[in-house]
Amino acid sequence: MAKRNPNGAGSITRRKDGTYEARVYVTTTDGQRKRISRYGKTHDEAAEKLAKAKELEDKGVPTPAKAWTVADFLAYWLEEIVKPNQRPNTFDKYETMVRLYLVPRLGKKKLTKLGIADLRKFFKELASAGVGGSTRQECMKTLRNALNRAMREELILRNVATLVDMPQATAKEVIPWSGQEAITFLRSARSHRLYAAFVFSIVLGLRRGELLGLRWIDLDLSTGTAHPRKQVLRRTGVGLVHADLKTEHSKGALPLPRLCLEALGERRQLQRLEREKAGERWTEMDLVFTTETGGMIDPDGFSGTFERRVTRSSVRRIPLHHTRHTTGSLLALLGVHPNAAQKILRHSRITTTLGIYTHVTTDTQRAAAAKLSSSLRDRMNGS
Repeated sequence: MAKRNPNGAGSITRRKDGTYEARVYVTTTDGQRKRISRYGKTHDEAAEKLAKAKELEDKGVPTPAKAWTVADFLAYWLEEIVKPNQRPNTFDKYETMVRLYLVPRLGKKKLTKLGIADLRKFFKELASAGVGGSTRQECMKTLRNALNRAMREELILRNVATLVDMPQATAKEVIPWSGQEAITFLRSARSHRLYAAFVFSIVLGLRRGELLGLRWIDLDLSTGTAHPRKQVLRRTGVGLVHADLKTEHSKGALPLPRLCLEALGERRQLQRLEREKAGERWTEMDLVFTTETGGMIDPDGFSGTFERRVTRSSVRRIPLHHTRHTTGSLLALLGVHPNAAQKILRHSRITTTLGIYTHVTTDTQRAAAAKLSSSLRDRMNGS
């Protein structure tokens, strides 16, 4: 009588086509006991795969209940993990990376078979296709986050995305406006209905979503302070929404200097006239910066408005988000301490603020050195 293998030992049989099948019971990720098969061209190959499956079982590592492809898991991750737990903007960013880049090139790959070589090839192909460094970095961040979740759910043993170097993105040098350029722009935009918004973007460095989400209730004109708490965002499939700011750090109090207070006074008077003109068409949301009928302003539309005003002012063209850098540079030139500037700009890390200050300090030092050189040269020449 043939000797039976002990329970859990598994078995290996020869198939009609000459290959070998190893079969063993394992625990799956959904908690069920299931008999799985592993195949090999030789008995030794099948035995090696059987031993590996048993080793994982002995270590308490469950076997995936289904053979996930990368596309399958990314779809599950987006809908079941990201969507319920992350902000819509985060979901939209991840979904874009998954849909445009990850699934088309990696989607058919078995999740457990995804390797370092696959990712190196993937990023090389993206670079060859002209995909920018920052987009490739976002792809890597998305994949790393997704595979971290796959590890937590014990679908894979390691996150191969952490074993591949992050794609490099060439940082574009930001040359902010000088004080005179900022003044020239504001003078040119003085008659525009959103002049106060331009003032806030340059003087306080508010992000466009924060700026457009600002409410009158967030302002204390008697003490000259602002407490931004909301932002305007465009959510895929929803439209414009008035949402909470991401972090408590973003909600810190901001000083309202005289230029801002004067602009707010004019803005309030203009809004009163627009409300009267709109009549029943007015939508009351307590927003400081609105459409002519009181509604939320589309952030992209506001960026376009800013760029058109820049063109009309004849100053050097910069995108709206570079006004934050202008704010930081002007604060540095005025000798404001980096810690104070960090609070005004609401940078989460002081290194971001110091990066702006270093750029300005270098220019200042160059000017100082030139002035010293000129003075010494004049004295040496007896003048």
